[in-house]
Amino acid sequence: MELFSIILLIVLIVSLSGVVVKMLPIQIPLPLMQILLGCILAAFGVYVKFDPELFLVLFIPPLLFADGRKTSVKDFVYNFREIVGLALVLVVISIIALGYLLHWILPNVQLAAGLALAAVLSPTDAVALSGIVGKGRIEKEKMEIIEGEALMNDASGLVSLNFAIAIAAGAIQFDLLQISVTFFVVAIGGLAIGVLFTWLYARILRKINKLTHNDPAIQIVLLFLLPFAAYIIAEECHCSGILAAVSAGMTVNQSGMMRNAPLTARLQSDSTWSMLTFVFNGFVFILLGIQLPSILTNTFAENQTDASIEVWQLCLIVVFVFIALMGTRFAWLWAMKHMPTMPFGTKRPLAFRSYSTRDLLISTFAGVRGAITLAGVLSIPMTIGGRYQLVFIATGIILISLIAAVIILPILLRGSVILDNSEQDNEILTVKGHMAEEAIVSLEKMQNNLLQETTENSMDQEIVNEVGSRVIGSLRRRTGLKDLEQKALEAENLERRMRLVAIGAERTALLQMKIRNEVSEEVFEHLNTDLDIYEKMISGDV
Repeated sequence: MELFSIILLIVLIVSLSGVVVKMLPIQIPLPLMQILLGCILAAFGVYVKFDPELFLVLFIPPLLFADGRKTSVKDFVYNFREIVGLALVLVVISIIALGYLLHWILPNVQLAAGLALAAVLSPTDAVALSGIVGKGRIEKEKMEIIEGEALMNDASGLVSLNFAIAIAAGAIQFDLLQISVTFFVVAIGGLAIGVLFTWLYARILRKINKLTHNDPAIQIVLLFLLPFAAYIIAEECHCSGILAAVSAGMTVNQSGMMRNAPLTARLQSDSTWSMLTFVFNGFVFILLGIQLPSILTNTFAENQTDASIEVWQLCLIVVFVFIALMGTRFAWLWAMKHMPTMPFGTKRPLAFRSYSTRDLLISTFAGVRGAITLAGVLSIPMTIGGRYQLVFIATGIILISLIAAVIILPILLRGSVILDNSEQDNEILTVKGHMAEEAIVSLEKMQNNLLQETTENSMDQEIVNEVGSRVIGSLRRRTGLKDLEQKALEAENLERRMRLVAIGAERTALLQMKIRNEVSEEVFEHLNTDLDIYEKMISGDV
């Protein structure tokens, strides 16, 4: 009962954290505010025992799945070389460089333990970054690379962590060739399982929908279980569960699972996933805040019996490691900027070739650390020598990376345009015009067929002409949008406003009839839901 009460309290705090951020006179990023609120909860005696394995399977699959769903496969493939350069090559470079550095500066830490800490420091957190800089502050092309990196380097970092822990525990011997082969098998296996399982899941879900007459609740629940199933199956096959969850999310849209679903299911699914990702993300950062006081207390307690290092020295090491981490990232970005044209079937230069020094710095400090780093370092066995030092350093890196991004990124982004939608708006208008032209052709054929059939089915020709002219006329106005004709745009906006006013009046009338007991509860709910869906369609939020 106590755990359930704590969970409800954390969910409440997550909900209120967004309100608190809006009310403050100074702008504090939501992730930092949630960490602070977690620390306040800990100060009042709220504590949740952190189980890294449970944390990984409970929070990470749905969050990565949701990010995968929002990722464009086309853009991901286009930026594949850049993403691999950051999510794989940079991770390997960082693990080797930082691993040896940590082994050198920490007297009681073995090389394998240093490599383990370096592995957990490698994954970046795009969610925390979005909460810091806001939407649209970083150019779309650059953000796609950063988000793609964050999707993939979680797996590379954690797989490397498992190898480092096994070496430190003496379970396996260091063999670079064997580790490299196993790494690629684990990664490719995870991706393949996610793709294949999602395609199979989509087929099964279609069969279930037919049996349940497209019940949206059943479809949404089964879709919510998909990332967990993909993760667990991949882990049971000794592959990367994280990459399975990512590839499952990216495959959902390609499989047509939601595209072929009824409108109600699609609308409810989007709303449900939006709520779940908000709660899960907030839960992660509040849990981090709750853990901070106990991590600090444990560090001071264990340091009392450790004569090899002082706490102030650990604090300096945190700063030094962060500088080394950012320096390694900047150096690799700079190297890729000056790298010659790469192979892999294209002569297109890497996107980094066009980066200015400011762009390189933005991409460097955009690599903030977050939940994966905390979960990874806490999964290091208690038997590893100097574990408390590793946990303290990782926690310090998370906080410093967040704070540095809060301070430095707004300075680097000063003067940049916030979400310039002009190009996207023009594309939307042009595509709408082409869609309307095709729709007009189909409707004209339908109208002609109906007019020919009026003598057979007794349909009034005036009705066919009136309805056809009204619908086709509305579409003809839209075809002018591709040329950005102002009158056509004003007509469509005016029509939208009038329809929304009409929906509001209908809803008021329906509510008044309910108050007067002129309509049953079932009919009221049915018609009110229809109005909600129609309003959402008209307002353009679908």
